Amino acid sequence: MKNKHRPGSLLMMLGTALIIGAVILAGYNLWSGYQAEKAAADVLEQIELPPAVIPELGLIEVEYPDYILNPDMEMPTTEIDGYEYIGVLDIPHLELSLPIMSDWTYPQLQIAPCRYVGTAYKGDMVLCGHNFQSHFGRLNELSIGDTVTFTDVDGNVFDYTVVEVELLGSTAIEEMETGDWNLTLFTCTYGGRTRYTVRCSLDGDDVIIWDGAEKDEGKG
Repeated sequence: MKNKHRPGSLLMMLGTALIIGAVILAGYNLWSGYQAEKAAADVLEQIELPPAVIPELGLIEVEYPDYILNPDMEMPTTEIDGYEYIGVLDIPHLELSLPIMSDWTYPQLQIAPCRYVGTAYKGDMVLCGHNFQSHFGRLNELSIGDTVTFTDVDGNVFDYTVVEVELLGSTAIEEMETGDWNLTLFTCTYGGRTRYTVRCSLDGDDVIIWDGAEKDEGKG
């Protein structure tokens, strides 16, 4: 009789263990999200951005920002607590303002979203963030037409509009990095099988100087 009920008892024990494991995992994710939110907020308080730099292209004599004269330049950084940051990303629809790290590693993603590849100056920047609710975990709430703003540490402001949202496979590296978008934001979905991806175009037109001649480089 005891042997007859043993499989059922084992299944009950296994089910209980799985439930306990799920509760522990959920608790850990909540704790990690809280820590990430606090870390990003602490950095944001320490970043001191200069007044916005917006060139007045209608004037005869224009003092162009360095990145317009040299779009291949490295993005300037500011160091906070031993990490390099390139600026601040604002997503009004999500009521988010987040510091952006210069490059990415998994440990750094626990603190703030990071630049994955590209630059704002060449119009090909890709930013990645953890799926914490306080980081990029709510990207799925963005819709076409929503606005995003990136301000670099020199005060240069780049305004974008969401033009496409898509799901990419976890190994779709080439698809993530290529395309005619000026800004891409992405985060892994729960389970890590896909990446929720938001594509943005730069608002208006940029005037970039090439060999002393003005060239219209608007991609919006």
